[in-house]
Amino acid sequence: MLITEILSRNARMYGRETALIEREPEKNSRAEITWQTFDDQANAIAQALMAGGIKKGDRVVHLMMNGIQWLPAYFGILKTGAWAVPLNFRFVAKTIANCTRTAEAKAFIFGEEFINRVTEIRTEIESSVRIFIFAGPEQKRPVWAEPLDGLIADHQAIDPNVPIEICDDAALYFTSGTTGAPKAIRLTHRNLEHACYAENRHHNQTHADNFLCIPPLYHTGAKMHWFGNFIVGAKAVILKGIEPRWIVEAISEEQVTIVWLLVPWAMDLLFAIESGELKLKNYQLDQWRLMHIGAQPVPSSLIKEWRKIFPKHQYDTNYGLTESTGPGCIHLGMENMHKVGAIGVPGFDWEFQIVDDRLTPVPQGRPGELVIKGPGVMKAYYNDPEATAASIIDGWLLTGDVARQDDEGFIWLVDRKKDVIITGGENIYPVEIESFLMGHPKIQDTAVIGLPSLRLGEITTAIIKVKPGRDLTKGEVDAFCATLARYKRPRKIIFGDVPRNPTGKIEKPLLRERYTGQTESFKI
Repeated sequence: MLITEILSRNARMYGRETALIEREPEKNSRAEITWQTFDDQANAIAQALMAGGIKKGDRVVHLMMNGIQWLPAYFGILKTGAWAVPLNFRFVAKTIANCTRTAEAKAFIFGEEFINRVTEIRTEIESSVRIFIFAGPEQKRPVWAEPLDGLIADHQAIDPNVPIEICDDAALYFTSGTTGAPKAIRLTHRNLEHACYAENRHHNQTHADNFLCIPPLYHTGAKMHWFGNFIVGAKAVILKGIEPRWIVEAISEEQVTIVWLLVPWAMDLLFAIESGELKLKNYQLDQWRLMHIGAQPVPSSLIKEWRKIFPKHQYDTNYGLTESTGPGCIHLGMENMHKVGAIGVPGFDWEFQIVDDRLTPVPQGRPGELVIKGPGVMKAYYNDPEATAASIIDGWLLTGDVARQDDEGFIWLVDRKKDVIITGGENIYPVEIESFLMGHPKIQDTAVIGLPSLRLGEITTAIIKVKPGRDLTKGEVDAFCATLARYKRPRKIIFGDVPRNPTGKIEKPLLRERYTGQTESFKI
């Protein structure tokens, strides 16, 4: 079933029930819409786009911060048969322009936070963009943009019933660019549909569940986790803000049952509880049944601490890529708490192999590249047949991640192939060292990278963010790492911030650029 059809079905079955809640604690504001309103707004947006000349197969850029209008706009685009093109809200104006040109977008929906960036590039993209739609307050609307609220009011909320097949293109997603320039990924309606079934199969959502959505909706992770609630007509809360108190207040006041967190937010929550900033006795949290994490490797020490505070929580970790329609191609499974640290087993309807450079399966236990196959594999990189051919071979998607399988069949992520450090002829996997360092009680966050060395080729460098109010020395870190094999121990320690993108991934290219040139100021 198309996800647009699922929305229409939810409106018929649960029309008067709450679908989406928006909370913005900084402004002390709360809003909600029903399933009927959600569907009506999507239909009106579709009618407005079609009146503006948008037709099946066109591309529509979607550049909005999380909010209650984000999903109606997304579904409105899909109902026209056009492709939704959600963009990263951190993209600078130049990148937005490049993505818009790559997509050959015919329409552009944007929020008030992006007025300056869109104004800067408008003349560059006007050759393809026919209509600009502004999702924000009327007093801030540029004269050259149509008001989203006005278009919804002016057009009938009638489903356009554009003929759409399950294998038709649905969306063009751009990667975050953490390993290079953003790549455009074509996803089909079948990809999106399968994400609904897989997520619901993994986490057993019912109509009574309530999902707290904090990560950016432009990313496949947040939206595809919400899909598990969406397919059963269960409500969701969109939280605008990541302060630990705001998260716990939303869970308590909205009776949230499922929360997907990024590692930094989970660490912040644990620290707030540990420091006494958050007193859990002041909140109603008994209904909270599942905490799951994805988007990056999860330190086992974090989950062990979490289980001490929330012993009744179900837990899952999810692995995926934009190229696999987000998370879930590999997941731990709520029943496998004894394997915390592993990324898990193949998700619903997924297969995997671990292979060498010739794509030959390696012996169990030996590291190799993780390759996956299933209904979530992207259709292609847009207009890039060479990159597509290099990434999808006989239906297998090459992930670029190094993994191993243990003797119980569980998959452990070793590292990104591009992040492997080669020092003195040895391969060093940063994820292993990062996970080890996160076991130190004074370390809040860490990233391990390779920096150039004249003698060794690369040296293992740990950037360490210390917990607030704590002091940590290089000597203490060295002593803590004494149990690591000598060649794995970080040779350089830098105390500083660990930059992460909005989905929680460490921005290692930025760190390598920032610290290259500082590598010979230490003793080997």
